Amino acid sequence: MHNSTVNFTTPESSTNSTTQSIGLVEILEFCVYSICFLFGLPTHSYVIWLIITGAGSGVASEFFILNLSVSEIGYCVNCLTFVLSAWFSFIVEFKLFLVGLITTGRPLFQCLMCAERYLAVVHPVTFLKYKPLRYRVICSAAAWIIILGSCLCNLYTIVPHYNVHMWFLSVQFLLFLFIQLFCLVAVLRALKQSGPGERRREREEENHMKRRAFYLILITTVTMVITYAPYSIAGVFSIFRERLTAAYWFPGLVCYVLSGFVQPVFYLHRTGKLSCPCLL
Repeated sequence: MHNSTVNFTTPESSTNSTTQSIGLVEILEFCVYSICFLFGLPTHSYVIWLIITGAGSGVASEFFILNLSVSEIGYCVNCLTFVLSAWFSFIVEFKLFLVGLITTGRPLFQCLMCAERYLAVVHPVTFLKYKPLRYRVICSAAAWIIILGSCLCNLYTIVPHYNVHMWFLSVQFLLFLFIQLFCLVAVLRALKQSGPGERRREREEENHMKRRAFYLILITTVTMVITYAPYSIAGVFSIFRERLTAAYWFPGLVCYVLSGFVQPVFYLHRTGKLSCPCLL
């Protein structure tokens, strides 16, 4: 995520050993981005193909997962631009533009998925009021408008106003995390309640649905913390030290790349395309 800005450190603040260590980190980054592109692009493309062809529960119920995979493909393209920028400098602006898709697309669609599960469990009557695909399309359209604004914001603020960019990311991360934690706690409270006069079998089925929603929101929330906490910490260090050090960002890059495979793995498991007994 920081690949467009790590080259703006001043030469006076770097020693020969630091330059060598940064070179090593950049080589490792090159490997991580290559792995992300080679494995992430086919994985998310396969998920999109399964949703469109109706292999799962249908496009309507999996519309947010579809949009999430589309945004993840944008991240795979960003990985490709990072690799190609070593030889083609003219794609730097396109790479800066894609940073907004990376930093806003994934957490925003994860929040929409959590909010949808929250409504289905805590407010089922409200959830059933609206036509499933209709409200999902409206929410996704609004999300893509926000993502486009984030892309333009990142394009014009990363290099000249890096501190503003880092504070924006931190506030955005805390906001999305708060929304997911709210959904998580609400579903957890709903798990402890059962409706009056319910049959035992119906109550067990409802509790199973609530418990599954709770675990999915929990996994999404933990994934988001693992994704953005290292980047937020690295951003704070960069702001107070007033310099960009690639070594600070590399752990966050690894966490971000690995967490991007969590949702597709669970989707493939749910559709029976991936067998793993330890998954839900």
